[in-house]
Amino acid sequence: MPNEVANQEQDFLIDLLRATYQNQEVYPILQRNLSKLNDDLALKLRKRVSDRFAKEPAIAINLARVIIKLSTIIQEFEQGNIASNLEIAIAGYETVLQVCTREAFPQEWDVVQQALVIAYQQRQQILSRTIGELREPTIQTQTQINTLTEQLQEELQQAKLQVNDLKTTITELKQKEGNSESRIEITSLIAEFKELKERQIRVEQFPPTVKILPKTEQFNTAIFYDIENLTMGRNNPNLKFSLKEIQTNLENTTIVNKIAIQCAYADWSDSRLRPLNNEIQELGIEAIQIFDYSHKRNAADMQLAIDIMELAQSRPTLQVFVIVSGDGAFAALAKKLHEYGKTVIGCAYEVQINRILKSVCDCFISIPAPHVKIEDIPINKVTNESLFNDDILVVTNQVLQDLKKDFEQLSQLKEDGIHLPKIHTILKDNILNFDQKRKQHGYNLAKFLKKVIEGTDICLSSDNNKLILRETLTLGSNGSSNRTLNGSSPCLVTRVLTTNSVTQF
Repeated sequence: MPNEVANQEQDFLIDLLRATYQNQEVYPILQRNLSKLNDDLALKLRKRVSDRFAKEPAIAINLARVIIKLSTIIQEFEQGNIASNLEIAIAGYETVLQVCTREAFPQEWDVVQQALVIAYQQRQQILSRTIGELREPTIQTQTQINTLTEQLQEELQQAKLQVNDLKTTITELKQKEGNSESRIEITSLIAEFKELKERQIRVEQFPPTVKILPKTEQFNTAIFYDIENLTMGRNNPNLKFSLKEIQTNLENTTIVNKIAIQCAYADWSDSRLRPLNNEIQELGIEAIQIFDYSHKRNAADMQLAIDIMELAQSRPTLQVFVIVSGDGAFAALAKKLHEYGKTVIGCAYEVQINRILKSVCDCFISIPAPHVKIEDIPINKVTNESLFNDDILVVTNQVLQDLKKDFEQLSQLKEDGIHLPKIHTILKDNILNFDQKRKQHGYNLAKFLKKVIEGTDICLSSDNNKLILRETLTLGSNGSSNRTLNGSSPCLVTRVLTTNSVTQF
């Protein structure tokens, strides 16, 4: 029976792909199979498409265009489970990024990234609504429990008064004991006294249980991960950390009750971060996409701060905010959260803890610094002994070489060059404490870069104000202008993936 169900789901997925490719109506197929639009279909879509990409690379881009179209249709489909529809669409978008890279297919890559932004926002809205719906009954239950507790306390007080009155009455009657009437009245009062005493005991035992229940059900914590800080920059990202261990350490603190929201901020289209995907999904962490069209400073930090302040104002039940980052810029954010009456926990590598941020946090949890193995050092990129002996020179050289992977920056290197202030910004964005490490050499920026790029295909311009490709500078000095050398600058024509463009195989 399970095999039969699996085969039906597989056939359903194939029918969807075929109908999309042949430009047929997909909605009727979806309407007839609402029960099959679930998270299992999202997993099957990821696996089937990834396998096809690996086995048949020649048709990969055409298949990717079909998947993009199908994902868009399912994302807009308003029947069945909307959350499951969205997860299927996201699965399709994320899977095609294996083929639609920024370098190989920039138009398709751009379309997918824009679609993912909308999908991630819709997922966050669904999550927010779900949490709100779960919170309402909790608040009502809390109110009912408080009312019941007050009533029980009043009843307990009344029972105590009645017991005391009966004790007094029984004592008085015993003193007057002499006739059968008094003895009967005493027997009746003693029986009533025992009943009240038992009732008092039951009432006294009940309130402690009531008080414990609401505390265990409260979701009071939100965790925000600055992935770029955890990976120690975008260049050669360090992935030797455990999000599970961080979460466990936080849950072991007395401040954290239950975790309501977790968000991780990064450019998730970067294939080097894929090893984190399984752990993020397992822990229920929402991946917040930060697009990196150019080297813009602190894009993730800004979005993280905006989200925290929005939640601090809109979610009164969130009382504990955890910032997993050692960036000192978050100290101001922690102070602002204190103004809203919130508790702030910081979490960062021992070697990266900012002194000011640590001092303003209510609690700070250290993460052990990752140990770099010798085999992890990229010695294949070292061109001379001095580079091998100094890591900052190696890392800087790699960042500069990576400029050639970006279409816009490669064009600038080939034509007029990139000004040093912009190069300086890029290096600070990619290398933690860049200026501090560079100044250990005693060079100014221009001399430092000259040492780094010695023997590479990148060089300084004649006025030491720009970085430029060596071949461009050489040909330019022989009489050919940079414009003539490179030809007219190629441009990307943005287009929407229409039905015709998607289905051309």
